[in-house]
Amino acid sequence: MSAAAPGAPDEAELVRRFDLRALPPEFYEDPFPTYRALRRLSPVHRLPDGTWFLTRHADLSAVYRDTATFSSDKKVEFGAKFGGGPLYEHHTTSLVFNDPPLHTRVRRLIGGALSPPAVAAMEPGLRALVARLLDAMAAKPGGRVDLIEDFAAVIPVEVIGNLLDAPREERGPLRGRSLAILGALEPVLTPERRERGERAVREFLAWLETLVAARRRPGDPARDVLTRLIMGEAETGERLTAHELLHNCIFLLNAGHETTTNLIGNALHLLCEWPGERARLLADPALMRSTVEEFLRFQSSNQFGNRRAVRPARIGGVDLPEGALITLCIGAANRDPEVFADPDRLDVARRPNPHLGFGGGAHICAGLLVARLEARVALSMFLERFPRYALDGAPVRGGRARFRGFLSLPARLEG
Repeated sequence: MSAAAPGAPDEAELVRRFDLRALPPEFYEDPFPTYRALRRLSPVHRLPDGTWFLTRHADLSAVYRDTATFSSDKKVEFGAKFGGGPLYEHHTTSLVFNDPPLHTRVRRLIGGALSPPAVAAMEPGLRALVARLLDAMAAKPGGRVDLIEDFAAVIPVEVIGNLLDAPREERGPLRGRSLAILGALEPVLTPERRERGERAVREFLAWLETLVAARRRPGDPARDVLTRLIMGEAETGERLTAHELLHNCIFLLNAGHETTTNLIGNALHLLCEWPGERARLLADPALMRSTVEEFLRFQSSNQFGNRRAVRPARIGGVDLPEGALITLCIGAANRDPEVFADPDRLDVARRPNPHLGFGGGAHICAGLLVARLEARVALSMFLERFPRYALDGAPVRGGRARFRGFLSLPARLEG
């Protein structure tokens, strides 16, 4: 066991004190010592509220595979958390928090617009967008920029906006609304988070109703997800209800935005913290594919998943009762030394890399090809243009446990 830093609690103390509803400030800065302690001493850990917290890669993989035992449906959990209202209505209708048949129907309808050929066709437009952003940053006085506001957060909003064929002049509020809705998924729902989240859902619904009404003349279903969802399956005549359609469009906007913003922002931050790995990547740009996978492992954009046991189950040698609510700690599983050699070291050439950054099983991220493309293109073009960029001020983290990323990342650009 490695020695704790002077003044830091030992591993047993970290485990004893761990409570998702009462996390100390230092956890948000660096949760990995706590994850390590839990994984070593209490990998299937019962929290003070009676729910369970899993940290081993094998245990998460087992839960992801067993969809018959571990449900993604959140009506029970979110009914207690949100009561009625817009947040409950949204989160219990979206693709990610549902089981078949809704999950199957929505995923099938979305799938064609996110197929490998469709995603490959996005690359020229994505490269043009990134080039414009790089030019705009290069023109800033003194080369001082915010890598989140000026770069990482802009790219996914434009990509998802294009997938829905949303008017470009209407995309400005999308980031703020997404942050508000996803912020309500944090373990603690404050009154302020609830109010912001519910207002954002109402605003999204009003905007999308107008967007759907305007799509009376359908776009191209091969690239326009909204048209694809509206038209449904021609072979079966299956369509989403108006309610399902609107809430799953909100889900696409949120899921496609926040996680990819975090992926790109975390990557740019990590390359400053690990200059040796940045030098390896600059010397061999062909490593970019494995580098993106390592960023997904090392600083997972989404740290947690959730399931509910619909029958008694045994995970990691521990018996869980029917109805058990489970948090799957992706961030901990992705540093499990049983799977990853030297897991707390960033390795841009790591292979194999069976990380769980996109989840797993039937619920593996539907947009993973898009996220990988965005990260690969954005980071490659950024490093080619600004290989010597440096942080220039204190980064501001998002202050959230579930979604790990930055709100602000001040930097100075150099060619």
